[in-house]
Formats: sequence, structure tokens, C-alpha cells
Amino acid sequence: MSAPDVVRLKTPVTERDHAVGPLDAPVTLLEYGNFECIHCGQAYPIIKQIRNLLAGDLRFVFRHFPTVQTHPHSLHAAEASESAGAQGKFWEMHDELFTHQTALEDPNLIRYAKHVGLDVARFSREMSEHLFLMEIETAYQQSLFDEHVTGTPTLYLNEIRYTGATDLQTLLEAIKQSAPEGRIRLPTKASRIRQAVNKLRRNTGG
Repeated sequence: MSAPDVVRLKTPVTERDHAVGPLDAPVTLLEYGNFECIHCGQAYPIIKQIRNLLAGDLRFVFRHFPTVQTHPHSLHAAEASESAGAQGKFWEMHDELFTHQTALEDPNLIRYAKHVGLDVARFSREMSEHLFLMEIETAYQQSLFDEHVTGTPTLYLNEIRYTGATDLQTLLEAIKQSAPEGRIRLPTKASRIRQAVNKLRRNTGG
């Protein structure tokens, strides 16, 4: 049986990406995601826990892939995150949107903007003008045609497409295997981690 083809990221991470974690982290986890996608919502608390567990050993990058045919609020939610990002609050809005991904109407977005401490007048103006729409749509087309992304979440570990499961243990092990030898040591009390993830998923309705 032949090994699966290795799919490499063609669009490297740059300073224009939304990234959290050190530049020299041994592993970069990149997600093409969609704020309305239930599978992204299920992966969200897992990734968040892994980010907390691995801290400086992991860099996380999020790229938009809003599929409006199946997720009609996803594009506007992506705009909301970009508007928040323009005020230095991308990750705060990212968390709000995934935590409340079944409530992405305009009044909800305004409420989240207030909650994360944005200048709401500026946020509302940028949203009504669709200031970030072209940027998001251009990136979507690039993801579709260059990376052949077709659904979400699509994950890469150190620029290699990851096709495994997104449960905590499997993804942690894959991250360890993606790192240079010995650079990442997995936590030993995995059962406590799993309990924390399950609690977080219950709280977010995942």
C-alpha cells in the first residue's frame, strides 16, 4: 500500500497573517477556518487547549475560508474579525465568534465588539462599508486555487497538510511528530487535559 501524497503549503506564513506564538516555535499549526462551521467549532477548544499546553512550543495561524453557500454568516463574521483586528483585537473576536457561532447576525456582532472593547462606531462603519471584504475574498480565491482547500477546518503542521483526527491526543501526537526531534515533550496528565477540553466544549455548546 503506497503512502499518501504529501501536500505542502504553497502560500507561506507572513507578517500579514494572524498568528500567535513565537516566530521560532518548533511547530506552526495553520488553520483554514470558518466561524460558522460546526467542525471548526468542535476543533476550536481543542486547539485552544493545545495552545495553552504547548505555549512557546507552538505558533498558531488562522486564515479565513468562509463558504457562504453552506454557511451564510461566515463571510460577514470574517469581516467582523478583520475589523476587530484593525483595532488590535483579532484573537478576542476570533474567540467570541467561535464561542457563539450560532449567533452571528449583525446585532450579535455589535455585542461582541462591545464585549471585547472595540470602538463600536468605527467597527460599525467599517462593517457597513465592507472595508475588508475584498481582502478576504482575494485570500479565499488564493486558498481555493493555490492550496486546493475545499472545506474547513483544513490544517497544516509546519506547512504539511494534516489529514488526521482533531481529537486532543491525536493532534498533540501529530504536533510532536512534526517538531524537530526532542523539541516538544507532551504533557503526562492527559486525562486532566481531556476533562478540561470536554468542559470547554460543553460551555461553548460544541
